[in-house]
Amino acid sequence: MRIALLPLALVAALTLADAAGAACYADYKAKKDDPLRLHYGVIEVGDGNCSAGAAASVIRGRLGDGWQLLEVESVFGPEGLEQRKGRAGEFFLRY
Repeated sequence: MRIALLPLALVAALTLADAAGAACYADYKAKKDDPLRLHYGVIEVGDGNCSAGAAASVIRGRLGDGWQLLEVESVFGPEGLEQRKGRAGEFFLRY
């Protein structure tokens, strides 16, 4: 019985390892005052920060040049990058 469970445990371990290595991204809106400027961007937040709250902390820590985070629109995997690239322009994976 224990030998029969070994392949199942191996498959489960490999599946979890693959999921843990998956990249995570967030798209967000930010602003800068005086004069008011807005931007939409896409940022890699890492697999350990793949929730809106965790991504917001990462983004706040990385935004530079006086930018202030307004909102995290969504978090997603690599499959969502291409569709957001054009909209994010110069702020695509900038920070």
